[in-house]
Amino acid sequence: TAGLLLKIALFPFHAWLPPAHSGAPAPASAMLSALVPKASFYILLRFWFEAVPDLASQAVMWFLGGLGAMAILFGSLMALRQQRLKLIIAYSTVAQIGYLFLVFPLAGGDYSAQPWTAGVWSASSFHAISHGLAKAAMFLCAGLWIVAVGHDRLDGMKGLAQAMPMTTFAFVLAAITLMGLPPSSGFTAKYLMLTAAFTASDVIWAVVLVAGGLLSAAYLYRPIAYAFERKELQASVLVSRRLQAIPLILSLAAIILGLA
Repeated sequence: TAGLLLKIALFPFHAWLPPAHSGAPAPASAMLSALVPKASFYILLRFWFEAVPDLASQAVMWFLGGLGAMAILFGSLMALRQQRLKLIIAYSTVAQIGYLFLVFPLAGGDYSAQPWTAGVWSASSFHAISHGLAKAAMFLCAGLWIVAVGHDRLDGMKGLAQAMPMTTFAFVLAAITLMGLPPSSGFTAKYLMLTAAFTASDVIWAVVLVAGGLLSAAYLYRPIAYAFERKELQASVLVSRRLQAIPLILSLAAIILGLA
């Protein structure tokens, strides 16, 4: 389990992920964030819920859920402190992975046969897919902005909304999904988790979900505010609309999934 948590980059095994993202090309970061942690998480789910379900006590489930809650809070707070866009998105991945682990305390242990567990499994599936789409879109947006201005420092992003409106729109849609705002699939996932938490009378997980949503709104507001600040941006490279359409398609897919 510890080995899988390291591959997933769950707190406190997350240290490799932010520098890996910040140093990798944007397409690699998109794949690394959207898909790689989910594979190990899938193995972990099958291990505890199918291979050794008799060992999946309530204490074990709460321990894994507790690590997820700490990941949500720690990753969000670290994202608030960053001055580079790719590091903000990377620490957001640390936080968003934490939501997946709430499936353990809400659907495992003594709750495994409760009626609300079906909603929790649906929520984890929605969150995994919506996070993959939104986070891949965000890293590709960051890559396009780096191509345009040569760096990803927040103070150098002023005026990007006017210079690259399509990319900015894609980033905003992805942010809506990660914040858990309607009508995105991120909202669907968090709504189902909240419903299960209240039904199970586990208010602590509901508080973590709400706090994580507010913190994600806070750290994602920063790059959006810089991008929309009115300033004449001297882009060094013009990015084609064809390239800008790729992250837009991904972020729109996360919104359409929520509507569907």
